[in-house]
Amino acid sequence: MSLPKAGRWKKLCAAMINLLIAKTILIGIGATITFDLWAQFLKFTFKITPSNICVVGRWLLYMPQGIFRHTNIIKAPVKRGECFTGWIAHYSIGVTLTLLYLILVPVHWLFNPTLLPALLYGICTVVFPLFVLQPSLGLGIASSKTSNPTFARIKSIMTHIIFGIGLWLSTIAANYSILNWI
Repeated sequence: MSLPKAGRWKKLCAAMINLLIAKTILIGIGATITFDLWAQFLKFTFKITPSNICVVGRWLLYMPQGIFRHTNIIKAPVKRGECFTGWIAHYSIGVTLTLLYLILVPVHWLFNPTLLPALLYGICTVVFPLFVLQPSLGLGIASSKTSNPTFARIKSIMTHIIFGIGLWLSTIAANYSILNWI
């Protein structure tokens, strides 16, 4: 048995890279959907209002004007396309966090996922909303300016734990998907 010729080897490597990119996107979208399903579960079961993703879009749309921090983003004038921008950003962030996770974990995790590393990573991702997003929106560091900071913090932590569970479940699903038959 001989090794593939150089041209064929390059095509094989390119195909594997494309497969890994597709799998990363699939896992990221799946983990973010899990995150969103959790928010809907809380909304319908316990009447807990989900995060307003449109506000994230508003925040992003103010950035080209040089406005990165708000005293209260809710009082800022609505921007055209803020909901679309917010949802695209939400899923893009989910895919980006997934890519970062897959870079950090040993490569074998992608093919044999275990819950604990994904769960711990999900917990770590809560740093971004608590210490970057919320202060930028005028909600204070770790929701300190909200009406119930403890509740908001617990909600954020739980939601990001669910993102970690979504990473694990989505990786399992991706391992059994049509992408494996290509």
